[in-house]
Amino acid sequence: MIKPLIAPSLLAADFANLQRDLDLINRSEADYLHFDVMDGVFVPNISFGFPLLKAVHEHCQKPLDVHLMITDPDRYLEAFAEGGASIIHVHYEACPHLHRTLSRIRELGCQAGVALNPHTPVAGLIDVLEQIDVILIMSVNPGFGGQAFIPHTIQKIAGLKQFLLANQCSALIEVDGGVSLSNAQSLLNAGADMLVAGSSVFNAPDPSVAITQLKNSHLPSLA
Repeated sequence: MIKPLIAPSLLAADFANLQRDLDLINRSEADYLHFDVMDGVFVPNISFGFPLLKAVHEHCQKPLDVHLMITDPDRYLEAFAEGGASIIHVHYEACPHLHRTLSRIRELGCQAGVALNPHTPVAGLIDVLEQIDVILIMSVNPGFGGQAFIPHTIQKIAGLKQFLLANQCSALIEVDGGVSLSNAQSLLNAGADMLVAGSSVFNAPDPSVAITQLKNSHLPSLA
């Protein structure tokens, strides 16, 4: 089995020591840095904006996996692309013209991602599969870090994997929310390709070791 992609979530970093934590990520086996953007409207919280994205892009050597938990994301796609995003995720629930939005993300030179809230079925993606590079499955209700993992997510990922295979779609499956060593192998066995981890990385005694453990969580010895 191929090792999963790991994307530590900046939301769980120590903002008073952000350079230190970015240096840690740069030295680690992380594949991406997950960057959550919240507007206080689509979700009940406010997080990062363009100045921080620019600063992180200048100092982080990992590609940026930008997750837009905002209303009307089309207004800001160009700014996030210019700010250094490698992947831009928009929420299915926030995009009335999803095909156009995903096409625009790709036109801007980024990978196009679609995020699904826990209650949103995967079948609604059938008509835009050709425009999707990554599908982000929320395993918590979006808006806050440190929430408990929703167990039904494993079944949802397994169903999504079969859905993608049946439709000959090569989009990656990413999981965000409550991901840790205790559930990583189950997520990977269900079909996940990429794991977003916040608290389980930055609250660990050694975050770099935690990233390595997640990277190797496909191995039976770490079950």
